[in-house]
Amino acid sequence: MSGKAKREYLEEIKKRYFTSTKLEKGQILDEFCTNCSYNRKYAIRLIRKKESSKPKKRAGRPNVYYKESIIRFLRDLWVATNLVCSQRLKETIAFWLPYYALHYKNHLSEDDREKLLRISPRTIDRLLKRSKSKHKKLGLSTTKPGSLLKKHIPIKVDQWDEFRPGFLEADTVAHCGTSVAGQFVYTLDVVDIATGWTEQRAVWGKGQQGVFTALKSIVEQLPFKILGFDSDNGSEFLNWNLLEYFTNRKNPVQYTRSREYRKNDNAHIEEKNWTHVRQYLGYLRFENINIVPLMNNLYLNEWRLFLNFFIPSFKLISKERVGSKITKKFDPPKTPYQRLMESTYIKPKIKKQLTNTFASLDPFKLQNIVKTKIIEILHLASG
Repeated sequence: MSGKAKREYLEEIKKRYFTSTKLEKGQILDEFCTNCSYNRKYAIRLIRKKESSKPKKRAGRPNVYYKESIIRFLRDLWVATNLVCSQRLKETIAFWLPYYALHYKNHLSEDDREKLLRISPRTIDRLLKRSKSKHKKLGLSTTKPGSLLKKHIPIKVDQWDEFRPGFLEADTVAHCGTSVAGQFVYTLDVVDIATGWTEQRAVWGKGQQGVFTALKSIVEQLPFKILGFDSDNGSEFLNWNLLEYFTNRKNPVQYTRSREYRKNDNAHIEEKNWTHVRQYLGYLRFENINIVPLMNNLYLNEWRLFLNFFIPSFKLISKERVGSKITKKFDPPKTPYQRLMESTYIKPKIKKQLTNTFASLDPFKLQNIVKTKIIEILHLASG
């Protein structure tokens, strides 16, 4: 007999027991003990136990975070940051909290604000459990090998140890829908390995000249000098234009490539392709050339400020293999802006410019503009 069934049976026994004679009570007890396998004294205590009028107190610490205002704030922030994980969401709270009241009517008391600054990632997971959903999508690969220059460009697979800003990984993201036929828009995605600073540009097709022009625009926009450049074996990267651009200069750039068909060699940029492009723009086919200026208008303005100043990310510190198990250690989630400010390789003048830029920004305002521009892009893409 299940616990629920025993409780229901006990309620029926009580109704009979208290209206019966002494002889009948003994028979009822025998029946109760036989059916539930109870000791006689324990059965008597159960029957005579009075129900308390006071509600049962929950075991453990009180639920100090289960307030509608706190849950609503976390839900609003989680959506605004494009559904980041709880560890990264915790780090965004301090940056986003001062601007929250300007955009939402949800009132947060001073006590709520203090609790939000102390909240743990596990508690955030519990509070957002009902709001979370899973999304699994796969894209199409459009990388075609560029074989002519492979002997001139060395392979590099130890990018994990870079700690100085300036070493970049690059890739192209195809907005091709379900078919790679014809012409469509690509996003050139670049990430700095040490800080996680990212830049994106939209190009029409994957021609060498278009990608080269977009890459020069990105290099000019970076808040640090480029020291190294690593990519896959696509022909848009392995060409004479880039080889001359990186090597024929006063301080040559370390120009390397990954092994063929080994996406983990470019793990940093493959991750950003998903978190910084696919999660926002999806998998629609962008075959209208008028989308390119709209995307670049977004990438050059609100997009880069929003992602680099207000969205934190993890950084791998070390990997250790013990038998068949690999143990990874990460530093706490930080924004690219924070990592640049902590770097000793960034000049004070650049840090001051970044600080002034950060002080002038409102993350919720940036997120609203990004959302509006993305809707316009997707509307044009869907025809």
